[in-house]
Amino acid sequence: MKKPVHNPREVAEIVAIQALGFIAGDPERLGLFLAETGIGPETLRNAASNPQFLASVLDFVMRDDATVKAFARASELHPTNIAAAHQALGDPKWERDVP
Repeated sequence: MKKPVHNPREVAEIVAIQALGFIAGDPERLGLFLAETGIGPETLRNAASNPQFLASVLDFVMRDDATVKAFARASELHPTNIAAAHQALGDPKWERDVP
């Protein structure tokens, strides 16, 4: 059994990695993403370990409502969870308020 993840930043990175898989699953979407980021397919795996790159993955997904909705359906996440992950990766000082 996998250990549950409670750190918001770790959760956000997991969501971004799922988003990268979603992007990679569509050749047209992947081509657009690679062209925009300037990264080549051969370096994609190494880039996925970089939190800044993961933030750019979520930037790409969040930019278009249809893409957000498609990723939400594919990942079984609510769009607000995707937005929260985007915010967590985009702002290194962000921490969730816990009551």
